[in-house]
Amino acid sequence: MAKLKVLVTGIVPRAGLTELNDVFDVTYEPEKENRSWVLEHLKDYDGLLIAGLNGDRELIDAGTNLKIITTFGVGFDHVDVEYAKNKGIVVSNCPQSVLVPTAEMTFALILATVRRLQFYDHSIRSGKWLNVSEPQYMGMDLQEKTLGVYGLGRIGSEVARFAQTFGMKVIYHNRRQLAQDLEGKLNVQYADFDSLVVNSDVITLHAPALPSTTGVFNADVFKKMKNSAYIINSARGALVNQSDLIKSLQTGDIAGAGLDVFENEPEVPQELRELDNVIMTPHAGTGTMEARVAIAKEASKNLISYLRDQTALNQVNK
Repeated sequence: MAKLKVLVTGIVPRAGLTELNDVFDVTYEPEKENRSWVLEHLKDYDGLLIAGLNGDRELIDAGTNLKIITTFGVGFDHVDVEYAKNKGIVVSNCPQSVLVPTAEMTFALILATVRRLQFYDHSIRSGKWLNVSEPQYMGMDLQEKTLGVYGLGRIGSEVARFAQTFGMKVIYHNRRQLAQDLEGKLNVQYADFDSLVVNSDVITLHAPALPSTTGVFNADVFKKMKNSAYIINSARGALVNQSDLIKSLQTGDIAGAGLDVFENEPEVPQELRELDNVIMTPHAGTGTMEARVAIAKEASKNLISYLRDQTALNQVNK
């Protein structure tokens, strides 16, 4: 009996695809798998591990035999999940493997931002030695400060745990408050959105990009934040109105920002790149070999479980 066929796109570590290759007839030829090639050949495949492409209606329509699409990561806003559902195609993501590496990157951004590492590094590279006894050159301690977590899911909870080892108080805002026993276990306190904004010394974003969350951090919100506060975004660029953020950083409405994601990647506005109170990374939250191999393995399990065993794992379009 012929094996089912799976297409892998983008840049995916082959070390994470071993089990997938054992079970299915896998095509992974990144040197030729551009969008045009995929649109022409996708009809021949039962499963798709998608990276580096948009899973829009045109692509979904091209996959006339597709049964499942799995993303290479936790994000799935680049796939039209509802259209796929209407076509009878399962869409899955990989939430487990991204947890720790993304939380690590988030906390690296928090430390780098509040301790002004980009500013210090840039100053030294340009030949200027700063006297950090002068208040205008000082950073901020984390101990006894308040971290506000917008979206306390798996990653947000891990960041909260890291923050508590630095002596921070953690408050959070979700659409729905957690059960009291879980709040106690995590040592976190619920806050409505305005309270989170007003009371946090650092706000870290961990919500998905949805119509209800797009641009939720905007000029009005930045004006409500402490002018000594920082915002960290390693979730989705769409959560922040980028032009409003730039103005707030320029005027001192907030003290700084740490950004791993942007509104229109890979485009980063010149105005943002010129600021010394922002540190930026190129959507690198899972940018370690260990993380990428683990994500590939999790995506492989999604495909194997559904195509071989008819059990959908991590489905996002139920």
